[in-house]
Amino acid sequence: MTASDEVHLSELVACLALATDLGMGQPLDHGLRTCLLAVGVGERLGLSRGELADAYYISLLRFVGCNAHAHQDSVEVGDEIAFRAGVAPLLSGETPETLRFAIGQIGRGSPKATRVKMIAGALAAGSKGSRQTIATTCEVAQMIATSLDLGEGVVGGLAYTFERHDGKGLPQGAAGEEIPVASHVAMIARDFEVLHRVGGRELVTDVMPRRRGRAYDPKVLDGFLEHAWGLLDGRESQPNWGAVIAADPLPRVLVGPRLEDALRCLGVFSDMKSTYTHGYSQAVADLARRAGAGALNDEEIGALGAAALVQELGMTGVSNALLEKEGALAESEWERVRLQPYLTDRILARCAGLSAVRSLAAAHHERMDGGGYHRGMTGPQLTPAARLLAAAGAYVAMTSKRSWRPALPRREAVAALRELAAAAGLEVEAVDGVLAAAGEPVTPR
Repeated sequence: MTASDEVHLSELVACLALATDLGMGQPLDHGLRTCLLAVGVGERLGLSRGELADAYYISLLRFVGCNAHAHQDSVEVGDEIAFRAGVAPLLSGETPETLRFAIGQIGRGSPKATRVKMIAGALAAGSKGSRQTIATTCEVAQMIATSLDLGEGVVGGLAYTFERHDGKGLPQGAAGEEIPVASHVAMIARDFEVLHRVGGRELVTDVMPRRRGRAYDPKVLDGFLEHAWGLLDGRESQPNWGAVIAADPLPRVLVGPRLEDALRCLGVFSDMKSTYTHGYSQAVADLARRAGAGALNDEEIGALGAAALVQELGMTGVSNALLEKEGALAESEWERVRLQPYLTDRILARCAGLSAVRSLAAAHHERMDGGGYHRGMTGPQLTPAARLLAAAGAYVAMTSKRSWRPALPRREAVAALRELAAAAGLEVEAVDGVLAAAGEPVTPR
């Protein structure tokens, strides 16, 4: 990337929404459809330009904190993504129906005694546990919105996206007009999209009116029940990426340091997924840039660092039950993990300004001998930057703790990296560059 490269802020936030869809067990584009519904109905309700902008970004970022509690969710329910997909139509509903579903999922697949113990623990935690999870989700969303400089309306509104009109929501128990209208609009737009997709108009008209005056602000709900159908008919199946970007009421362009800061937010989001990956993307970016100095030009180094920051976006679509499994993965489980770079590729595919970054990021698990994934590329197909990124990622991963092993001592990591190079998995020159950048001794060749 160069200092003149530019990307719309809405494009990066929309990429975050796509990644969040994966983590929540929703179809890719769920967040985009929700956003179009929120803005379309908001316009018809007479929201101001500022309120529309708030609703736009809140609807895209409402669940962006999902990675922050993915580890704990997987401990309690196993496949946290499948659990979230199942509970999606029940959000904003009444506690008993959500609780019945949760009890049926907690500890699923575990021995009976273990399940009983886990269910008892969840019941003992009660609303306190739910409040903590929701508070974490909101706080992380607010942190990301603040880092992206989205403004007080979005940052403040994200604190209320799980509150209810009747005051029985979380985490604060706010009610009525205490809740910003943009938060109400984003909440109802999301539920409308899910219910309509799951059960069509019949399910929407059965479920949502029963939540009127409870979870939902009556005036906002009435607006959706009047105006949303036409919007859904036109955009439900395949929302146009360009239409979503054009719908931003207050468009902004990111360039230079601001663009890099925004990409860093995407890396922070990705690294929250596992307790073992905090800081991973930034560490790889820093190491890869140092290794690239002298070997690549400034534009290539910029793309390399940016790719390292976003390379793990697709990991959000892989359950922590697999990512943090202590034993060896079965072949079928490995196939799920190998989807990660493919998912990263699909998340970034629509953002034209990130095309160079996308191709690098999607290749970070490729190997010189064709034994990597997801495309099985070989040396001639891998650019010098891609070879450096693969070596830098391997070194940082080896020197970091994982669920199935402790962090390798630096000497062992160096030996393992050299073995990969000798076996033609990694390029020898890329390994030398990375080890030199990491401060390891390198023997001249």
